[in-house]
Amino acid sequence: MKVRFQAGNLIFAFALLAPAIAQAQTPAHFNSEQPAARVDYWQKRAADIQNDLSNADSLKNVRLLFVGDSITDFWHLDANPWFPDKYCGRAIWNESFGGAVLAQTALNLGVSGDRIEHVLHRLLPSAKGGEGWLDRQDLQPDTIFVMLGINNSFDAEVPATASIYKGVLAVVSSIHEQRPEARIVIESLLPSDDDAKNRDLVIPVNDMLRTYASGKAGVQYLDLYPSFVNDRGEQRRELFNDSLHPSREGYRIWRDRLIKFLQG
Repeated sequence: MKVRFQAGNLIFAFALLAPAIAQAQTPAHFNSEQPAARVDYWQKRAADIQNDLSNADSLKNVRLLFVGDSITDFWHLDANPWFPDKYCGRAIWNESFGGAVLAQTALNLGVSGDRIEHVLHRLLPSAKGGEGWLDRQDLQPDTIFVMLGINNSFDAEVPATASIYKGVLAVVSSIHEQRPEARIVIESLLPSDDDAKNRDLVIPVNDMLRTYASGKAGVQYLDLYPSFVNDRGEQRRELFNDSLHPSREGYRIWRDRLIKFLQG
């Protein structure tokens, strides 16, 4: 049968061809045919970090440390596994923080889905029942970047702004206690695609953190928020893969702000 691919019969033509296309694309074996233990992304990510911390011959070259949730974690992803044809920050990370520039050699401790309390547990020394992610004494970064809190805005304690603010301060205190010589940089929360949430939660938390850092020795504040909003104060959607997580271009802008900050 000869089929013309015109607007009027395109759907009919596809219906004729679809079975052949599906058959040609069908793999020999599906994952669904084989037993597999369930390992969520965040579990693998946390296990990989623990393995790196435990087995690295030396961590003396690490000059920058990143602490956070999925927004920090996804510096380490390239192709986004949840959104086809979208990309995260791996290429940008490799350019600037992967070791090519020794003074910017970085270690990323971000874990997708972590709330502030989970990060506190990861940083708590193993001798005190935590995961001990700062236990390695050869891990002595010059600067530790912290971006945390947006996950605590979901299923939030009340008031959420105070909960997030107090939690971030607890993380800063834990880091300072274990690495008193390191500079701690609190990064602002990034804008969401919800203008009301930005107004009522994100901006107030950022203001509180800015005020705290301005009066705390050894702590600085880096305001990333303006770089991710337009002239109307709305999230620049082209810099995000979804409502919260930066796109590759978003990570590029974030990287540029970090490099400028470090060089300043």
